[in-house]
Amino acid sequence: MSVARLRSYQGPAILSYGFRPFFLLGSIYAGAMIPLWLGIFAGGLELPTAFAPRDWHIHEMLFGYVAAIVGGFLLTAIPNWTGRLPLQGTPLAVLVSAWLAGRIAVFLSASLGWAVTCAIDGTFLVLLAGAAAREIVAGRKWGNLPVVALVTLLGAANVGFHVEAHVDGLADYSTRFAIALVITLISLIGGRIVPSFTRNWLARQQPGRMPSPFGRLDAIIIGSSVVSLAAWIAVPASKFTGTMLLIAGLLHAIRLARWAGDRTIADRLVLVLHLAYAFVPLGYALSGLAAFDILPTSAGIHAWTVGAIGTMTLAVMTRATLGHTGRTLQASIATQVLYAAVIAAALTRICASVDAAHMQILLTAAGVGWAIAFLGYALVYGPILCSSRKG
Repeated sequence: MSVARLRSYQGPAILSYGFRPFFLLGSIYAGAMIPLWLGIFAGGLELPTAFAPRDWHIHEMLFGYVAAIVGGFLLTAIPNWTGRLPLQGTPLAVLVSAWLAGRIAVFLSASLGWAVTCAIDGTFLVLLAGAAAREIVAGRKWGNLPVVALVTLLGAANVGFHVEAHVDGLADYSTRFAIALVITLISLIGGRIVPSFTRNWLARQQPGRMPSPFGRLDAIIIGSSVVSLAAWIAVPASKFTGTMLLIAGLLHAIRLARWAGDRTIADRLVLVLHLAYAFVPLGYALSGLAAFDILPTSAGIHAWTVGAIGTMTLAVMTRATLGHTGRTLQASIATQVLYAAVIAAALTRICASVDAAHMQILLTAAGVGWAIAFLGYALVYGPILCSSRKG
């Protein structure tokens, strides 16, 4: 059905499917934001935003970049879940415009005021949740409604971020809440797609040990992770929280080991999904150690944000772009360079958190790696996103 609709669509290709505009704009934004943030961090730049510099950086990564990629993913996945036609043309342009308006409003928030900025910036996730819910309900795919709930909670976290930053100066609780939501989303969706794509590839190439399907153990792991993340949101420095996070990290490592990732080295599109998910248990472990004052808090946070979120979103973006535009599902040399760059950025950023003596050079190296990964995606995949589907 979706292919037939795409064939009859007469508008610009960039608006023919949700992943096209959001992956392109999101990657450009992410790639440009970090070098800009490094300039602000070094003290050479100032922005006309009402947020403290740290909060601006956090907000635009979580509610700017991540929200765009979540939007692109959902608007692409939901037609497959429901069998309904994809959102395209004018309705899609409205969603894109809402996202862009949010970015402009946050940038100019010192002039607009926090309340107006919050209203403009909050519109996108509200519209996205509404569009996703409508399609899932119409398609009677009730099992996918939890994803809508997570998007709704992300929208609430965005509003909470604006309020907390205005009242307290920094948005600490809202930041942890948003990170926890995105990591939970990766645990849910990654727990489906990583073993599924792995199984599909291994069945064609190397019959033998297969990844374990989603089952009761996965549900237990996600449930325990939610408890540990709730504790982290409320009392991140407590020993109880640290213990729960360490247990959750071990459980996620066990979960990852059950997916036969060691058998996927020959297919980089599949292998990178496993490498991306590996940052989930690493983030739990580092955050757990931070609760015991063994490591800085930022080590675990950046394992989750740069590592798990950055690598997983890039992995999904490249795979979805190739698959939904009729290209061969194969990681080119250029694509493999993008993967290496984002993983190097994550590892370097974690090291910057624990090596104060070399922090500045490590931060710069991480920023360069991140920019290469996401601006590189825009450069390599932009022409594909803006052109018609093959076949």
